Amino acid sequence: MYADTETIRKILTQSGDTWAVVGLSSNQSRVAYGVAAVLQRYGKRVVPVHPKAETVHGEQGYASLADIPFPVDVVDVFVNSDLAGGVADEAAAIGAKAVWFQLGVIDEQAYARTRAAGLDMVMDRCPAIEIPLLD
Repeated sequence: MYADTETIRKILTQSGDTWAVVGLSSNQSRVAYGVAAVLQRYGKRVVPVHPKAETVHGEQGYASLADIPFPVDVVDVFVNSDLAGGVADEAAAIGAKAVWFQLGVIDEQAYARTRAAGLDMVMDRCPAIEIPLLD
């Protein structure tokens, strides 16, 4: 219901190639680190968003979505479900086209708000799993 094939394909192929990854740090043991590497291999520009604002995978990091000085197409969310709704609201505020909540990140109210704001959204899925299936 929150991850139909058509929306997944649209976000991965048509929404744009600049992906802000919220929760991405230089900690290589975190899932976000590996997922960001996969996105880069598929031609996505990965922008780390983390309070530490670290450079990760060669890309400058930012402390928040609002700090990114260029347009973001997709916001990929690696924070706990209780924080994810606020990130989705920020994604809409900065003009992103889509929001992607990672596996285990679920907020049905945020999903409804994000869709009502006109953004595409996928919830409880992983783009690193989905993108190779497009080939």
